[in-house]
Amino acid sequence: MNKRIQRFGVFIIICYLALFVKLNQIQVFQADDLNDNPLNSRVVQREYNRPRGVITSGDNVTLAQSVDIDTDTFKRYRTYPEKDLFGQITGYFSFTFGATGVEKQYTEELSGNTTIQQIRGFTDIFSNQQTVGNVQVTVRKDLQQTARDALKDPRTGADREGSVVLTDPRTGELLAFWSYPSYDPNLISGTDDAVSRASFKLLNAAPGKPMQAKQYQERYFPGSTFKVVTSGVGLQTGKVTPDEPNYPAASQYQPPVGQPIKNFGGEVCGGTLFVILQQSCNSAYAEMGQKTIGGPDMLEGAQNFGFNAPPPIDLPAPGTSTFPAEMTKDPAKLAQASIGQNDVQATPLEMALVAGGVANKGRIMKPHVLKQITDSTGRVIKTGDPETWLTPMDEGNASTLRQAMIGVVTGGTGTPAQIPGFEVAGKTGTAQVGDGTVHTWFMGFAGPPGADPTVAVSVVVLNQKAANNDNTGGVIAGPVAKTVMQKALEIQARAAVRPRAPPTPPPR
Repeated sequence: MNKRIQRFGVFIIICYLALFVKLNQIQVFQADDLNDNPLNSRVVQREYNRPRGVITSGDNVTLAQSVDIDTDTFKRYRTYPEKDLFGQITGYFSFTFGATGVEKQYTEELSGNTTIQQIRGFTDIFSNQQTVGNVQVTVRKDLQQTARDALKDPRTGADREGSVVLTDPRTGELLAFWSYPSYDPNLISGTDDAVSRASFKLLNAAPGKPMQAKQYQERYFPGSTFKVVTSGVGLQTGKVTPDEPNYPAASQYQPPVGQPIKNFGGEVCGGTLFVILQQSCNSAYAEMGQKTIGGPDMLEGAQNFGFNAPPPIDLPAPGTSTFPAEMTKDPAKLAQASIGQNDVQATPLEMALVAGGVANKGRIMKPHVLKQITDSTGRVIKTGDPETWLTPMDEGNASTLRQAMIGVVTGGTGTPAQIPGFEVAGKTGTAQVGDGTVHTWFMGFAGPPGADPTVAVSVVVLNQKAANNDNTGGVIAGPVAKTVMQKALEIQARAAVRPRAPPTPPPR
């Protein structure tokens, strides 16, 4: 009998130890993964009936708020007044499906659960104030609406699939962050479980994947916009200068193996850096990447610009732009990759960051949507401060590339992006998809003449008819970029001349 009791006791101890180990594994080592899992809605279910702060735009428009109700199950629910205009930024806060977007990224601050908020809440215990945080994002409604309208087909007014990313290259602030199709978070955030589930199912099955924030989660072939990266790598390695090499005039480039790489429309082009970037010369850039720079430096240089690493944006699940290492060992693939083809893929956000890096003297800032978080009394809890992410170029080489990109807009493929009274730089791209359609691109930046650029942009308009002189990046995406940058520059100019309040006189 005693031996049986001893065995049973040992068994209980082993079970206890196993349970202890598993519990600690879950609570310590897997906690972040479980909390970040989009299928895990328990955190939201726990928080759903608690007070929650508002989300506002950079120009103080309410984007998300809680509405009080009186039912047996719910005390309040989350509503989104701007609907699909900011749906992919705010995300949703749903009892059924959890949270996404800003609602997920800053859920602790919105619900007042951070340490500093709890401490302040304790000190304010007699003030009858709710311990919640109000999140203001950097994206402005006026610029978001401008991006939405500009992406429509100017001939028919119909919506076109694509994305617009507008940043301040000096700070990393996202000023416009639009992608079509988008979705209305109100369809998922309500208290009717059946409606939420049906809406979630329909949206996930809808064409164009409206619930995916394609401006930073989806990758596309960047086409000739990638020539800015190739140029930057060439300059930074010292293998390319404004005067050398002088690539021969040709209609195609023949790598050591594989098929020749032809120029758009069979045109003949060649020359030095400023000329071939202005002309978007495939043959010269294929030779530059494959022969002049070489595989190892192209790979390292692309990674220095942000490829092969997720961007540090303060939104969940960013996509990673790719420049596969295996391409550098194949001369034909490397030549294609150097002009943004083959397996090179980029998010619209990544190409905006590349443009911003050139504009910002070689420094790519961390992209962010957070402007500030305040408590119920208006005290600032947290701000989205500028921080450098990468430095792919030194200031001198960035200045050289900036001048080359200005030439693209003043007299090259990017002339539709010209803005009177401002200095605009850019690069166009037309990426063949393979089904008879193309993705049309424009990326670049703008600012007052002779001054540091104050806006950087990336635009991709998807699934346009096969490329011809009327369906290129310059013709399709260039005007979209112009419209959005021009609106932002006007807003910045008005803010700069806005009169300041007179200083308060000292007490007598």
